[in-house]
Amino acid sequence: METLRVALAERSYPIHIGSGLLDAAELLAPHVRGRQAAVLTSQVIAPHYLARAKATLERAGARPIEVVVQDGEAAKDWPTLQSVFDAFLAARLGRDGIVVALGGGVVGDLAGFAAAVYQRGVPYIQVPTTLLAQVDSSVGGKTAINHPRGKNMIGAFHQPLAVVADVALLGTLPERELRAGLAEVIKHGAALDLAFFEWLEQSMEKLLARDEAALVHAVRRCCELKAAVVSADEREAGARALLNLGHTFGHAIEAGAGYGAWLHGEAVAAGMVMAAELSAREGLLAPREVERVRRLIARAQLPVAGPKLPPERLVELMAVDKKNVRGETRFVLLERLGHAVVKAGVPAERVREAIVAAR
Repeated sequence: METLRVALAERSYPIHIGSGLLDAAELLAPHVRGRQAAVLTSQVIAPHYLARAKATLERAGARPIEVVVQDGEAAKDWPTLQSVFDAFLAARLGRDGIVVALGGGVVGDLAGFAAAVYQRGVPYIQVPTTLLAQVDSSVGGKTAINHPRGKNMIGAFHQPLAVVADVALLGTLPERELRAGLAEVIKHGAALDLAFFEWLEQSMEKLLARDEAALVHAVRRCCELKAAVVSADEREAGARALLNLGHTFGHAIEAGAGYGAWLHGEAVAAGMVMAAELSAREGLLAPREVERVRRLIARAQLPVAGPKLPPERLVELMAVDKKNVRGETRFVLLERLGHAVVKAGVPAERVREAIVAAR
């Protein structure tokens, strides 16, 4: 096991990375002992890991209850959130209780937001079960549900007490979900770390084959990069926005195609190609580096083209992106591989050209 730390003064917390950690009661005990613990998970994850998680919590001294929601992006809505609160109240979960998010990015976002607002805030722990959640969404305290007009529009910053990333859980992950997680892995290298991007160019087939050593390295490096950024910019006032490479386009793709039609990682993958194309049109990124981004995404068996939506529709949806300032769309672009920048004032015609070029 390896342990990293997100440095946020009194709200600092550990990220534990390794194999077999779902059964490690000693990792949870300092946070859950003597507490009622609401394990929030999905209908797909529950048959695989819910019983083990509850047994581990009992050994850690907690009194676990279970809350099971539907699977997929559709669960990030008001009715599902209300059902979660109904379950908390029925179980008499108090402010001294704790929420445990057992699942992928959807479960983590939903559980974190529920914990942020239930009785004005209760603590929670992330136990991510997908690659995407382990490398990205479980770290950093961003929690949310979706709105029909935009993804993650209703949410809060609420940091977990701990993140327990057990790479052994990726053994039951469907191929499509594994590939979707690789999009966020590629994003970290493309935006922040050229050496890691180059390692991915050498190691993509190992990751697709679920080589455990390669997965541990990828999860650790992504968490190292994200922890450093979050520690410096928790509320996304500056550098943290760089972690959204591909997301302005990607969120528009998800909303335009209908939530659930595209997995988040699939939309981010196509969005990164669009962002790379736009970077080249803005005179930032060399064409050969655009092709490196496109090739690596293709090798991860991810889409390099968006859905058949009019470019104008995607531009319209991007107008409600959370990074926008005073009504102006801001894009995360690549100045070079491993170095992202935030840029405003991009002509709409160039954005449309990038969307079309990515087809």
